[in-house]
Amino acid sequence: MVVGTLKIEFRLHDSRSLKGKRKIVRSMVDRVKNKFNISVAEIGSNDKWQKIELGITTVGNDRRHIDASLNNVMSFLESLYLAELVESKKEILNI
Repeated sequence: MVVGTLKIEFRLHDSRSLKGKRKIVRSMVDRVKNKFNISVAEIGSNDKWQKIELGITTVGNDRRHIDASLNNVMSFLESLYLAELVESKKEILNI
């Protein structure tokens, strides 16, 4: 079994409130869930309206497929232009 995780940090420039941030996060999470068969959730910085931290995970039996899936999700989120990608960390584990 291969488990892939991706932690992505975004910075918001146009949001002025937590309500605005939550709208953007909800949009990102819903779009990723609809386009990919993958788990995604906001994992940190819940009270900071300038910062979004998303955790993404997937499980499979092929390391290359997991790596490609996570790369596709990261590229998709960047292409939405809802927030600036600041940092990402990817881990792939063979269990």
